[in-house]
Amino acid sequence: MIINELKIVADSSADTFAFDGVSFASAPLKIRTDSKEYTDDGALDVEAMVNDLAAYKGKSSSSCPSPADWLTCFGDAKYVFCITITATLSGSYNSACVAKKQYEEEHPERKVFVFNSLSAGGELRLVMEKVRELASSDMDFESICAEAEKYAQTTALIFMLESMKNLANNGRVSQIAAKAAGILGIRVVGKASDKGDLQPLEKCRGENKAVSSIFSNMLEIGYKGGKARLGHCCNPLAAQKLCAIIKEKFANADIEVYHSGGLCSFYEEKGGLMIGFEH
Repeated sequence: MIINELKIVADSSADTFAFDGVSFASAPLKIRTDSKEYTDDGALDVEAMVNDLAAYKGKSSSSCPSPADWLTCFGDAKYVFCITITATLSGSYNSACVAKKQYEEEHPERKVFVFNSLSAGGELRLVMEKVRELASSDMDFESICAEAEKYAQTTALIFMLESMKNLANNGRVSQIAAKAAGILGIRVVGKASDKGDLQPLEKCRGENKAVSSIFSNMLEIGYKGGKARLGHCCNPLAAQKLCAIIKEKFANADIEVYHSGGLCSFYEEKGGLMIGFEH
């Protein structure tokens, strides 16, 4: 059992700023406009940021933690499990790898594992929960990391977006695709692909159809009533609708609903949902 020697570190795309039962730290990403910077930590007023950005007419962008930020999060832990937002959409993973190299060179007796989640939001939370569970067993650090990687093959991320303005402005999706969202009540339902980018699945007119589409796609991917972590951006009603649909079919499903953090809310935009789930 190495839980007392292990530290889990995640960037703020994990929507997690406190994590009970194990040493934990969050490395904040930042959201920037020409006039303001938002640090995605537990003190950020996410709803106010979302409203500011909705009214803002200029360009906005996000930036990842620096290697120094990661090193600060590693602290003096003997074992560090570090999980990042998909490397396809951010430099966070590469930055963490630089920090790992420096940390292990300075402390040869310590170990850091950097995991590219190929995802964001609730899917990271699921992997972190698995690592915490494994750390309470008799496994060594390398075995825990290997099992966590294996577990991540059984999780997925699905999302619903009312707007893709910020994604388009940052080159994450095309401007043409972005214009489809928000027109005449169109919601885009998609998933994180195996390569860690955004893969649209359906365009739905109206929120109820989009929520139904999310659940249908969850079932198609392989959801059987396991864990689901439902993040929303200023849209608790849609999250509760989805929760009710899941519970109707899987009464004992382990579901948590929460307001997404700053980075995920920046890309979800107002009304969006991101769901990490087991399959």
